[in-house]
Amino acid sequence: MNTDKIIKNYMPMTETAFYILLSLYEPRHGYGIIRTVEEITKKRIVLGSGTVYGTLTKMHRDGIVTIYSNEERKTVYEITITGKELLSLEIERLKELNKNASELGGKFYG
Repeated sequence: MNTDKIIKNYMPMTETAFYILLSLYEPRHGYGIIRTVEEITKKRIVLGSGTVYGTLTKMHRDGIVTIYSNEERKTVYEITITGKELLSLEIERLKELNKNASELGGKFYG
């Protein structure tokens, strides 16, 4: 799948997809991803294994993550260059959203 099509399919990103990719700043297995997301979000987001593995399967198929190693009963995933580009674009989108909310949001409850 080409990068433009991936961007169109994933943006704006769901929180689940965003945090899964964000947690892959180093290679991790599914349970490591779940724990990292809980830690990053102070347990606001608790991902189920079905959600994580379903998302990882789709991301792997689309070339956003790759299998770093496949040990006995532990598949370790790693973000790809395309995944990093996607995450970077989403972070820029969120920065713009935050900037606009900060600048204009006060007009609604200021």
